[in-house]
Amino acid sequence: MKSRWTTPVKTGRARRPLTAWAFLAPYTVAVVLLIALPALLNVGYAFTDHTGLTRDPQFVGLANVRRLLSDGFLLDSLQASLFHVALAVPVRLLAAVGLGLLLAAPRPGGRLFRVAVYLPTVIPDVALAVLFLWVLNPMYGPLNQLLGLFGHPGYTWLADPTTARIGVVLMLAFPIGEGFIVVLAARRLLDGRLYEAAALEGCGPFGQLRRLTLPLLAPVLVLLAVRDTILTLQVNFVPAYVLTDGRPANATLYLPVYIFDQVFEFSGFAYGSLITIMLMAVTAVIITLQLLLVRRWRVLR
Repeated sequence: MKSRWTTPVKTGRARRPLTAWAFLAPYTVAVVLLIALPALLNVGYAFTDHTGLTRDPQFVGLANVRRLLSDGFLLDSLQASLFHVALAVPVRLLAAVGLGLLLAAPRPGGRLFRVAVYLPTVIPDVALAVLFLWVLNPMYGPLNQLLGLFGHPGYTWLADPTTARIGVVLMLAFPIGEGFIVVLAARRLLDGRLYEAAALEGCGPFGQLRRLTLPLLAPVLVLLAVRDTILTLQVNFVPAYVLTDGRPANATLYLPVYIFDQVFEFSGFAYGSLITIMLMAVTAVIITLQLLLVRRWRVLR
C-alpha cells in the first residue's frame, strides 16, 4: 500500500550538470580575442613596414630582423632588463615571503601590519612613481636624509646608472601585496601538528623554517618566482618611464620602454612588434630555466 507521503519518482533522462567548460567558456573566448589573436597579428606585423599610421602595410621579409641584429640600443635594453630581473625578483620574493611568514601568526597589531604591507599594492603605479621621485631626491629626499644620520653623504639616485637601477628596484619592492597574501594564506593552511611534533623533537624556529615551512611552501614559491619574473620583465614600464625615461646611459631602458619609444615616438610599429616577440621569447626562456632548475633540485616532489 502506497503512503500518501511518498514522493513520486520522475522517470526520464536526467539533466546533466554544468561542466567546467561552461564556466571556462567566457575566459576562453577572452583569451582568444584579447591575447591569442593580437599575438598572431603582432607576428604578422613584425615582417612588414607598418608604422601604425598607414592602413595597408607592405611585406618586407626579414628586414626588421636584420635591423634587430645590428641594433646597439636593443642590446643595452636587453642587458638592462636582465639585470633588472636578476635584482628585482629576489628582492620582491624575499620581501613577500619574509613578511608573509612573519605576519602569519596571530600577534598584537597584526591586522594593522598586514594592511600596511598590502596598501602600496592598491596605489596606482604612476602615483607611486611620483612619490618615489620625492623619496629619491638627492637634495631633500627622505632616503638621503636617513643615510645622513649615519654619516653617509647620500647618492644622486637617478643620475647614476647603478643607483638608478637600484632606485627602480626599491620602488618595485613595495607593491608586493599579491605575493604577500598568497604566502600568508599558504602558511596558515599548514598543519600545526607538524610544528608541534618538530618542537617535541627539539627543532627550533630556524630548523622548522628550513625543514618544514620552506619545503612545504615550495610550489607557492615557484609560482611567485615565475609570476614576478613575468612582472618585472613585462610590467616595468611605468616606474622606468616616470622615474628615469630609460636614462641615464640607457641603464633603465628596459624592453617595454624601448618598445614604447619605437612604436609611439618613431612610428616603428612593425619593429616594435618584433621586439615584443623577442621579449616574449626571453621571458619564456627564463621561466623554462627556472622550472628546469627547480626540477633538478627536486623541489616539487
